Amino acid sequence: MRASGDAARAISARVFRSRGTLRPRYATLGSILDAEGLEIDRGLGLFFPAPDSYTGEDVFELHVHGSPIVVGETLGALLAAGARLATPGEFTRRAFLHGKLDLSAAEAVADLIDAESRSAARAARARLAGGLLAAVDAERVKLDAILAELSGTLDFPDEVPEPPRERLAGELVAIGTGLETLARGFEVGRLVREGVGVAIVGPPNAGKSSLLNALLGDDRALVSELAGTTRDTIEESFALDGGVRVRLIDTAGIRSHADRLEAAGIARSERALEGARVALVVVDGSRPLDDEARALLERTRARPRVVVFNKRDLGDAGYEGREPPEKGALAVSVLEPADVARIRSALRDAVGIDAPDLERPHLATARQADCVHAALRALERAQRTLDDGQPIDLLAGDLVEASAALGELGGDAATEAILDAVFARFCIGK
Repeated sequence: MRASGDAARAISARVFRSRGTLRPRYATLGSILDAEGLEIDRGLGLFFPAPDSYTGEDVFELHVHGSPIVVGETLGALLAAGARLATPGEFTRRAFLHGKLDLSAAEAVADLIDAESRSAARAARARLAGGLLAAVDAERVKLDAILAELSGTLDFPDEVPEPPRERLAGELVAIGTGLETLARGFEVGRLVREGVGVAIVGPPNAGKSSLLNALLGDDRALVSELAGTTRDTIEESFALDGGVRVRLIDTAGIRSHADRLEAAGIARSERALEGARVALVVVDGSRPLDDEARALLERTRARPRVVVFNKRDLGDAGYEGREPPEKGALAVSVLEPADVARIRSALRDAVGIDAPDLERPHLATARQADCVHAALRALERAQRTLDDGQPIDLLAGDLVEASAALGELGGDAATEAILDAVFARFCIGK
C-alpha cells in the first residue's frame, strides 16, 4: 500500500513502528498500527524521498500480508493518519506532472497493466522506456531548427539570408516521411495492444465450438450434436506465431428459421461478424451444402476470411461441391491437430500482419495518432505554401502548429480534459 505527497513522512510515523529509522529505499521490518496504536500486522515499510520516487514526491509504502482483513484495516489506519484514497491513475498522473515520465509513457503504464499477451507487454515496455517520444522528438527537433532559421530571417532580414526554398521543401518532405512512418504504425500498435477480432461464423452444427476449443487447446465451449447449442457469443483469445493476439468470438449458428431465443443469439452473431477484422467461416463439408451455407459463403466473399470445410473425417461432399471463390478453402477435421495447425497458419495470413518489431515503438492510442496526423496536416499546408511560391514567412504558423501537435503527444500543455481522459482508464493502484 502506497502513500504519496508532502505528508507521506508524517503518515509513516503514525502507522509504522520499527526498532530502527526508515532509511531511504531500504525495507524495514516493523509493526503496522491502527488509530488506537494497536498492532494490525507485522510487515515491511519503505520510504522514497522526493524527487527519487515513482511520483517525484515523498512516497511511503507498506508491504503487509494479503488477508483482506489486514489490508482493510491497514487502509483504514492510513486514512485515519491523514491520507485519502487515490483517484484512478493518480500516482502515474503525479509522476507525469513532476516530470518523471511523458504522457505517452504514462499511457504505456496502463497498457502494460492491461497487457494480455507477451507481445503487448513488450510493446508497452518500449513506449514506457521513452522510445515513442524519442522518435517523435527527432522529427520535432528538425521542425524547430527550421523555425529558428525562419525566425532569424524574419527578425534580421538584412543580416540573415532567406533559406533556399528547395532545401526547405526537402527538409519538410523528410520530416513528413518520418511522421507518416509513425502514423502507419498505429494500426500495428493498436492490434498488438487490443488484439485482432476473429468471428467464427457458420450454420448450426458445423463445428464452430469444436474449432474454438481446438484453437484454444481447452474445452471452453459446450459441444453437442444438437444444432443451436450455442445461443450466445463466447470470446476468448490466443497468440498467433509472431505474438499477435487473436480475440476469437464463437457465435451462434446462423440460419433463417430459429426460435426467439436462438434468434437473439443469431443477431449477436451478425454484430460480431460485422465488427471482426477476419471471418473464420465454418461449414459442414461432409455433406452437400445447403442454402444457408451457400448464402453465408457468398456473403463473406468480399471481406478478409478463412473458409473451413469441417468434418473431413466424415466425408467431403460439401468440399467437393464448393464454388470457385472457395477453391482456396481448407478441408479439415478440427479433431486433427495437424488440421488445426493449418487453420492457425491461414489465420495468420488473413490477419495480414507480419511479426511486428516490438522494440520499435508504435503509436498505440487514438490520441497519439491524432497528434501525428495534426502535425502532418500542418506540414502539408506548409508544403503548399512553398509550392505556390508564397512568401516564406507564411510557413511559420503552420510549422509552429506542427511542432505543438507533436509536443502534445508527450504532454506539452496538456489540458485537464486530456489528462482526465488518459488516466481514467487506470486502476486506482497506479
